[in-house]
Amino acid sequence: MTLDRATSPAPPRGTRPRNRRALIVAAATDLFYERGFDRIGMSDIAEAVAIGPSALYRHFSGKQDLLHEVILHGLVPVRELLEALDLRYRATAVAELAELGLDHRQLGVLWQREARHLSGENRAVIRAEIRAIGGLLTERLRAARPELSGQAAVLLGWAIISVLTSNSFHRLDLPRVQYQQVLGELIETVLDSPVPSGFGPTVSALPGLTPKSRREALLAQAIRMFADQGYTGVGIEDIGAAVGIAGTSIYNHFPTKRDLLTTALERGTAALFMDLSAIYANASDPADALGRLVRSYTRFTFQHHGIVGLMITELEHLPEQQRHAARQAQYEYVSEWVHLYLRLNPGQDPAAARIRVLATLSVANDAARTFRLRTAGLDDAVITLGTRLLLS
Repeated sequence: MTLDRATSPAPPRGTRPRNRRALIVAAATDLFYERGFDRIGMSDIAEAVAIGPSALYRHFSGKQDLLHEVILHGLVPVRELLEALDLRYRATAVAELAELGLDHRQLGVLWQREARHLSGENRAVIRAEIRAIGGLLTERLRAARPELSGQAAVLLGWAIISVLTSNSFHRLDLPRVQYQQVLGELIETVLDSPVPSGFGPTVSALPGLTPKSRREALLAQAIRMFADQGYTGVGIEDIGAAVGIAGTSIYNHFPTKRDLLTTALERGTAALFMDLSAIYANASDPADALGRLVRSYTRFTFQHHGIVGLMITELEHLPEQQRHAARQAQYEYVSEWVHLYLRLNPGQDPAAARIRVLATLSVANDAARTFRLRTAGLDDAVITLGTRLLLS
């Protein structure tokens, strides 16, 4: 199986195919997914469909307008499937969901990484559509499992979405039938998962305290702002102003904005490997170690969801050498999870095992970063889900 691609070649230059708008959206989808909004121009998209930039502007007013159309277009088949989905017919429904995840593999990156480049109005439209999709899946879950509370069904619904979009963030490949089976097994596990009884009403996030150290205050604020607005949407002076540090004194702590991002990512990576080391030193066997990892990582995502967001969406802004080192560290961290999983399941395909681990991590990442899921006991519920996905 390969990543989604436009199946039709670009039309000959100078022709006017009736589906030109659809061809533009397909080409832009590929480019936004592969290279990111900041790294392409309208001329790149025009070239991909063999037209001049002026012809492109007859269809879209600008790159933001086109990105908005790309994401909305990608969400249409998701809504259509969920409107017709009936989870009481389990085998059919699970197969349809798994196929959806494979057929629209770009959607997770476009929605989670690229949508932040939209205008506030268009971003609100996308968020409303995604909430509607989550609401549809919640309804389908409660029809199939009427014993679930509304909040429990919301969590399980978003966990299924996390599983289905997790493959957007990696390039692992399996034969389609095998890949569909892996995704189907993960969805089945979520569908059958219990939710802890302590899972309760929505809680408000506390504002927290400000560190005495100006350097630490700048770093904490940078993490929040980068995670919320994206690295390119924030200036170092904006960060300084938010913590009451103005002028050149900002640069006494961090010479550049990139230094703030690098420091945040390095701290997050170091914290994960320190926890990993402690788990290996204290676990009694692979199952114990894997269970401890699920708990440790889930707690980390809830305590440091801003850093987790940067690890997922902002690595491209590091210099090449540091970017490579950060990706290698992430790969090695995940490999330890895969190693433990394969110790428990020695006949499993290593690629399938990594896909399963990455889906489990995505459930934790997305739950911690989704404000509307914030409820009392959410971290315990996510630990239950992660444990079942890897140890059941």
